[in-house]
Amino acid sequence: MRKLSHIKRIRLHNEGKYTLLYTGLSLALLNAALFFLLRDLTLFPFYVVLAISLVVYGIIINFFRCPIRRFAEATENTVVASADGRVVVVEETEENEYFHDRRIMVSIFMSLWNVHANWFPVDGIIKKVEHHNGNFYKAWLPKSSTENERSTIVIETPDGQDILVRQIAGAVARRIVTYARPEEECYIDEHLGFIKFGSRVDIYLPLNAEILIQPGQTTVGNQTIIARLQPNE
Repeated sequence: MRKLSHIKRIRLHNEGKYTLLYTGLSLALLNAALFFLLRDLTLFPFYVVLAISLVVYGIIINFFRCPIRRFAEATENTVVASADGRVVVVEETEENEYFHDRRIMVSIFMSLWNVHANWFPVDGIIKKVEHHNGNFYKAWLPKSSTENERSTIVIETPDGQDILVRQIAGAVARRIVTYARPEEECYIDEHLGFIKFGSRVDIYLPLNAEILIQPGQTTVGNQTIIARLQPNE
């Protein structure tokens, strides 16, 4: 078991560097062209466009922010939230892609305003990583879990229990990035991946897991404990 100090620092995620660069250059060129076209007339439209540009760029910067977090408690049999967001589903359901049995599904919806980095929910060994092409329904709809574009990651905990994490694209999100690789070790505090511009993460847990959150609750990725796993006998 380990215990790490809680650290909060903010940085920009590496996934946003090209988006920020190209968007910044485009907005700068647009505003420069508008300024030179209007400087002998009236600059009011330029100021309006400049204000809108700054707001848009600020929203994009906010989206790609990436707090540096350290989980401060023991990780044994602990399941933490994989994402910042709002819990939209906590229910027993049939998982037919990997387990083919009933599991407890916890779904966290990330709005445009949330951090979109994803963290591993448990320590363990990555058993499976698979990407599925699909549709782009609104991420909070139940069918998005099985019909949208998604990546599935299965992790075996040190206690021998399998946990499934599913990154799901939404109506706006068009790119899922998954860093997990089969046979690698993974740990709470490490990034599992990133989903761009609004999406959802589902976590499938054993039926005997002690669920510690409920629908409507907000979560902080890598900080909020969503469940405790029962030790294997």
